[in-house]
Amino acid sequence: MSWEWFNIIGTVAFVISGAVIAMEEEYDLLGVVVLGMATAFGGGILRNILLGIPLTAFWNQGTLFTIALVSMFIVFVLPHKYIGYWNRWGMFFDAVGLSAFAIQGAMYATQMNYPLSATIVAAVLTGIGGGIIRDVLAGRKPLVFKEEIYAVWAMVAGLAVGMKWATSVPELYALFVAVIVCRMVSVYRGWKLPRRSLRQTAAPSPIRPLNNRM
Repeated sequence: MSWEWFNIIGTVAFVISGAVIAMEEEYDLLGVVVLGMATAFGGGILRNILLGIPLTAFWNQGTLFTIALVSMFIVFVLPHKYIGYWNRWGMFFDAVGLSAFAIQGAMYATQMNYPLSATIVAAVLTGIGGGIIRDVLAGRKPLVFKEEIYAVWAMVAGLAVGMKWATSVPELYALFVAVIVCRMVSVYRGWKLPRRSLRQTAAPSPIRPLNNRM
């Protein structure tokens, strides 16, 4: 049951994220559907490829597809003033999707008896893969590689599940809340991973003396 709830929570959170960004980029209804579905299911597809799961399993999610489509159409017809609340709460829902999908991906790997390394990678791909695909399709640089700490919290979720620190339903929900809190704290505190740029500042052009006129 917890697995199903994590699936639903992550799907709704990410599909709304994709739909709102598509509308910000002034995509039509088809673009909203494509971007929303890519955000919600792209990470799971990448995880399935990693774990060797046939892609045909992707189509056996009729209920989730329905939930995703209904969520997108609700967002699409909402008045602008309600969509504007996404600017306030969008980061929170994105954190909800990250936590839910990371835990769901880690649980998927552990139930298939994959080692810890695969569990962590599965958590990361499921948690951030859809967001990366969303940003690429929207013509944006993937924020996961430039902004606040993001993928690290998916790795923490994968580590906790892979090490059996969270196995029971209460422990999984506690981990779910903990990842959300850590993500939001890192946003408001501005925590970032070390970064080194190889871009060189252009040297100022030399000042040439004016020729004296005779």
